[in-house]
Amino acid sequence: MIIYKSPDEILGMKKSNRIVGRILSELQSLCRAGTSTLELNQHAEKRSHEMGAVPAFKGYRGYPASLCTSINEEIVHGIPSARKLKNGDIISLDFGVIMDGYYGDAAVTYPVGDVTDEAQKLIEAARASFFAGIDKICPGKRISDISHAVQECVESYGFSVIRMFVGHGIGFSLHEEPQIPNFGSPGHGPKIKPGMTLAVEPMIAAGHWDAEILADHWTAVTMDRRLSSHFEHTVAVTEEGVDILSYWEEKTFQWTGDSL
Repeated sequence: MIIYKSPDEILGMKKSNRIVGRILSELQSLCRAGTSTLELNQHAEKRSHEMGAVPAFKGYRGYPASLCTSINEEIVHGIPSARKLKNGDIISLDFGVIMDGYYGDAAVTYPVGDVTDEAQKLIEAARASFFAGIDKICPGKRISDISHAVQECVESYGFSVIRMFVGHGIGFSLHEEPQIPNFGSPGHGPKIKPGMTLAVEPMIAAGHWDAEILADHWTAVTMDRRLSSHFEHTVAVTEEGVDILSYWEEKTFQWTGDSL
């Protein structure tokens, strides 16, 4: 069942999501050669507590950390450790908090020092596909219209969409209905309506989309060990447009005539 949010509830979600966006922004400067992923986790956890929030991932279904740190071929759910970043790596950071009962969730992929052209293009493709997806969030469209737009954008870059994981509704729980795949044909699934709050999160690969879970039972990697990139924001569908709640600065996309 989809849980539609009131304007006041969306405002509550914006507070938690702004914290997520701010912390992910702060982590960018720490993503340099010699920094351990455990240090990134410690920063995220410390800052969330300072801002009055609780990390949402720690303990969720047994996950042992507050931040997901996925390097290179790791798609998602990489566990922070003493492993240090190296020049040329790319790292996906997925983070969430709870504040006043509302969940926030977002992810970004950062380059570490000088990265290959392919790595930079992959990061750009993940971000571009997110915006291609939210361009379809408007009255009259359906959830799979988001999915189809993400897939088309990613494949136009020559990359593939990971199919093991999907985006999701969010708000009073970390994962709510509906599920939002990053692939598929348009015109299917629930109709998009004001009050929906969605975590749209393309996860993409430089090579084949097939993936596997490592022996730690969390870290997902590309089967061919090619690079992967992840980009996510929590958005709210309002009467006026799409509000990206996890942007550190205000960002609302207005409905246009073409969207109706």
